[in-house]
Amino acid sequence: MRRLPLRLLVAIALVFASTAPGWAQAGGATQVVERLHTALLEVMRNASSLGYQGRASQLDPMLRDVFAYPAMAQVVSGRHWESFSEDQRQQMIDTFARLSVATYANRFDGFSGETFLTSGEQEVRGSMLVRTELIVPAGDNVTLNYVVRQIGGQWRIIDVILAGNLSELSRQRAEYTSVLGRGGFSALIAEMQAAIARQGGGLQ
Repeated sequence: MRRLPLRLLVAIALVFASTAPGWAQAGGATQVVERLHTALLEVMRNASSLGYQGRASQLDPMLRDVFAYPAMAQVVSGRHWESFSEDQRQQMIDTFARLSVATYANRFDGFSGETFLTSGEQEVRGSMLVRTELIVPAGDNVTLNYVVRQIGGQWRIIDVILAGNLSELSRQRAEYTSVLGRGGFSALIAEMQAAIARQGGGLQ
């Protein structure tokens, strides 16, 4: 697997340095990922009856519990985070979380016999990397690896690595800091809100 960019690793380390206690039993990292997968499969099986809004409502509390959205929002904001007011930071965290929920609700919109396979975990630079795969009977399987860390005594997902080497956190950081540099905080929030609306076909 390709290593994450050094600047991103440093940013993650700084965010979690004051919040990560000693290591707990390693299996907890896998458990939080499997909790996510169980919820996704349930939503997929009931996708039609739930509709987009139902899927989003069902996933929202679970996703906010398994993902480290506050820390992730800080990382993807880059150096601009330091210039945000407290109200702006809270708005960024909430909008980032709502966009994540909307994306999951939009993408996991049906079921064709898919399953998730967890192949193991290992410690990587102070985090746990949980390796999994989405098994698609009628198509190509998808590699989904999760970077999981202890925050406040609880395991939380801080990044998803797609196709073996594509960091979602790194992609979002590059995209969001570019918008912040061009148009500032209000421009980024407007783009994220527009993306939320697109995921739900106009529903928010």
